[in-house]
Amino acid sequence: MASTKQIGSNEGDRMALLSGEFSTALGRIEPGADKENAPEAHQLVRSVLESDATLAEYGIKSVLIGSYKRRVSIRRVKDVDVFCMLEELPVGVTSKEILDKFFEVLHGAFGRDSSGHQRTKRQDRSLQVDFPEFDLYVDAVPARPHWDKNSWEIPKRGQDNDWQQTNPDLLTSLTQQMNDAHAAMYVPTVKLLRQTRRALMGHSKPGGFFIEIATYQAFASGAVVGQNQADYYASALAVVAKLIKNHVDYGLSIGDPTLPGLPLSVRAKTEEFERLKTTFAGASESAARALAEEDRGKAALGFRNLLGVNGDGEEVFPMPAGYEEDGTKKERLIVPGDAHVPAGSRNFG
Repeated sequence: MASTKQIGSNEGDRMALLSGEFSTALGRIEPGADKENAPEAHQLVRSVLESDATLAEYGIKSVLIGSYKRRVSIRRVKDVDVFCMLEELPVGVTSKEILDKFFEVLHGAFGRDSSGHQRTKRQDRSLQVDFPEFDLYVDAVPARPHWDKNSWEIPKRGQDNDWQQTNPDLLTSLTQQMNDAHAAMYVPTVKLLRQTRRALMGHSKPGGFFIEIATYQAFASGAVVGQNQADYYASALAVVAKLIKNHVDYGLSIGDPTLPGLPLSVRAKTEEFERLKTTFAGASESAARALAEEDRGKAALGFRNLLGVNGDGEEVFPMPAGYEEDGTKKERLIVPGDAHVPAGSRNFG
């Protein structure tokens, strides 16, 4: 629900003028051409798996999951996740055996490219198929029904014959519900926080998914409020930074919203979490300063420094019209016939 805080006319005008810049920034982190290539790539993989006789006996039904499906992915999309539900998988089939089967089917279909590069790679819990023509991968994740019939199990990372509970399709629904509850401000805010993590930390761990779930929990707490995108961005950064600090300093886990009572499973080392805590604490302070800044150019520069460049090397946050790239106002040129000229010394001698 939007905040009811009162904004003075100058602040309101300033932030309204930055609304266009935030819209441009969001456009610059949209996946772009990947949105056209990803559907073709994942459909090819799904068709191959669903055409296999054995997997058909196992009741395979595949759906798209992941950040791309939830519309929170940012440029560039490097991988697309396909969740393969095996509703009739025999109890005795181990996670290793089903991964072996997926590799057999996918390698048989995609094999190697013209240069001899093997396109199919086995991972801990999925099979990855390379599409070099699109510069992206498709990860096919096998899953079997959990005993509660309301969730699923996927191969457990690092353990050949074990399974881990998950519910990715529910996360897609929860994302849409949260976005609706916040007048379509949730999804763009997630994208901005994911971009902030990438701009400030590169591709280190924890990754964008952890930030997405932390943002979800921040919104779910009711502490994220705002009247515009700048408000939401700064507010979410502050709450997420606090959640990360509580996780690192006091061991308070970030909960998995799809599995109530269970913590989110994250692969990251202690020092990586420490770096994330420090980085997001600083980002939160910087966003608060940018939000409070009266000068539009300086405010925009603050947001620009947080959002960095996109996957194509383009600055994400633009400068407002009339401002230089360093955030200073452009000098106004005087042209013949101009009705308004800057004040001068009025010394014509």
